[in-house]
Amino acid sequence: MATQSDLLEKHGFKNEEVAEILKGQFDKTGFPDPVRAYRLLWEVYDLSLEEPYFWILDFIKDAMPIVEKLEDSFAAAENSAFFGVTQQRLGAQQDRVSQFLATMGKMVKELFQMVRELRIIDERLGYYDQVDEELKKPLEQRAKGSDITLKGLFVDLVQGGGKSAASVYGMARELEFITLPDLFFDAPPFASQKELERHVDNLSKDFNENVLRVLKRHLTQYFAWRQQTSAEHRNRKKFMLQYLLQHYEIIRMYITWVKPYLRHVGKLSMKSGRMDSPEIVSAFEGSMLDVEFLARKRTPAKDPKNKYGGSGCILATFKYRTRPELKVVQEGYQRGPVHIGRVEFTLRVYAWTDKQVAQYKKLKEEELFQTLGDVSETVRTAMESLGDALKKYVDEARGQEHQEKKEERKKEAPPQKSFMETFFGDFYTPKTKKVDAGEYTLKDQKMYEDAAKDAAFKNVGFARSIAFNAYKNFKKSHRMFQW
Repeated sequence: MATQSDLLEKHGFKNEEVAEILKGQFDKTGFPDPVRAYRLLWEVYDLSLEEPYFWILDFIKDAMPIVEKLEDSFAAAENSAFFGVTQQRLGAQQDRVSQFLATMGKMVKELFQMVRELRIIDERLGYYDQVDEELKKPLEQRAKGSDITLKGLFVDLVQGGGKSAASVYGMARELEFITLPDLFFDAPPFASQKELERHVDNLSKDFNENVLRVLKRHLTQYFAWRQQTSAEHRNRKKFMLQYLLQHYEIIRMYITWVKPYLRHVGKLSMKSGRMDSPEIVSAFEGSMLDVEFLARKRTPAKDPKNKYGGSGCILATFKYRTRPELKVVQEGYQRGPVHIGRVEFTLRVYAWTDKQVAQYKKLKEEELFQTLGDVSETVRTAMESLGDALKKYVDEARGQEHQEKKEERKKEAPPQKSFMETFFGDFYTPKTKKVDAGEYTLKDQKMYEDAAKDAAFKNVGFARSIAFNAYKNFKKSHRMFQW
């Protein structure tokens, strides 16, 4: 499992915050290096610790329009009542997760069979397509390789091969039509029955009439079989593509459904790092909670091509060490915990672009919901083991759907002509916009990123003042010393 420093570097945060943990002792905190940080530790025996969190949250929300919760996890002593209530809820979520994962596993297994069948169909259609290409050439110039392969399949699968007396090989063996297999396989692919008749008639000067009569029968059967099976394979592939796409989308839907349950499991599961803390003792009624939210004021970059902007951000983290007391609030309500103990909160100020905000969210997601990551990674790995074939067939099915919808729209509503096109008719040639492939260069990308950073630094002063006022006013409102 990656360390916190590795996660930060992986998501583009090169500098990690170093803070004074004890007097004269500095250590890494696991957070990106902020512009400024304000830290407060408060311990009150008889005060519910929900109040400090909501006091800070409400103060910052009044000034920062965007507030997002990034972490909400806890750990509780094994013998505490809080642990028991949580485990009951966790069990119900785990049951749902196991049902979804079992269904997904079954459907992923079926995907393997579908892809294998589509590969076989593609192989067969390759022969039919090559024969169709040869049919565009004159009869004497047509290659026979693919047609001979299809004839072999026809003899083996339809006529029963050499074991059947009615097959090409059986008649050569039983009835002494020795030249029949050679004539049958040597015949070129035919585009119509007339070509077939003409080809057999041209052989009459060199071969017995009885042999040619039997040859014509077998070639006619093969010609009809080739046309019918070509259409059947194409329809079968169309159906299989839609079926595979349906399976693929259902698996994606199940993954979407299972994610909330996995999040709930992740939240209801005890945080392993906290369970090993010396502040959690099995025999005590104790718990540790971690809450984190990101508040920011965003300014979009002025350039209309640049969809990114910059924000002045306040990252508020709360670490609780509490003693939960289970109390019933009203009649009929379930018992809920009231936490009493110590809180440590830190307000960190950052100047982040939209890209950096997204990177930090990914970091938190990877850090908090590793169970979810493992499951989705397992399903993804199983699908990727199918190779590029799955992606190819899914794209082909979607392209097929898109093409059908496009054709339907064309039938329903003809395209509207512009005034100039209507006026000039066939003499009007619309101007096409030239698209330069190198229009969006690395230089432009750097310019847009610089503009987003400028927008972020414009807001960081405001974020810093809000963080300082929240820290200062919290101390004042709770009768703490000021200096």
